[in-house]
Parts: sequence; C-alpha cells; structure tokens
Amino acid sequence: MSLVQEHCPAKVMQLNDAEVQALLMEVKGWSVANGKLVKTFRFANYYETLAFVNASAYVSHREDHHPELHVCYNSCEVAYDTHSVSGLSRNDFVCAAKLDALVE
Repeated sequence: MSLVQEHCPAKVMQLNDAEVQALLMEVKGWSVANGKLVKTFRFANYYETLAFVNASAYVSHREDHHPELHVCYNSCEVAYDTHSVSGLSRNDFVCAAKLDALVE
C-alpha cells in the first residue's frame, strides 16, 4: 500500500534514522530540517496558495495530524513532526504524501 492510501493511526512510534531515510525516498522534495519533515510548495498567486492551505486543512482534520504552516503570497512551507513521540513518525510521511497528491 502506498503512503497516500494509508491513514494515520492514533498510536505511533518514533522512526529511526534508517526508516526516515527510506521514507524520504517516497516523498519527493521533502527533507528533514531541525527534526521536522519540511517542504515548500510554490504557487502562481495568493488564491492558489490559500486553496492549497484549505485543502491541506481538510487532510489534517481527516487524519487528525496537523503540520506547521508558513503561508506567503505564492508559497506555503509545511513542517510535520509528531509531538507525542518527540520526533518523526510514519504519520508525518503519510500526510506529506497526501499533500503532494493535492498538487499533482
């Protein structure tokens, strides 16, 4: 099953470095910075940026897993981590894949 087809379970475990590196290969353009899974999405204008933000809010609500968003006129930086494990979990990568699917 691909990441985009998975759903976020409530109970997760922190990923080790090898697991993080393997999952990074499944989400293009994402990287790990300061312990968070990060990607900047770029758009033509503010309207498209906000449409993405609203769609990502739906994904976050549905999966009950919420990122940090930094919204600008034509971009949105998304940063995921899992507070309950003080690091990265599979849920971060599942949601990253779902956001990528929004812009494909």
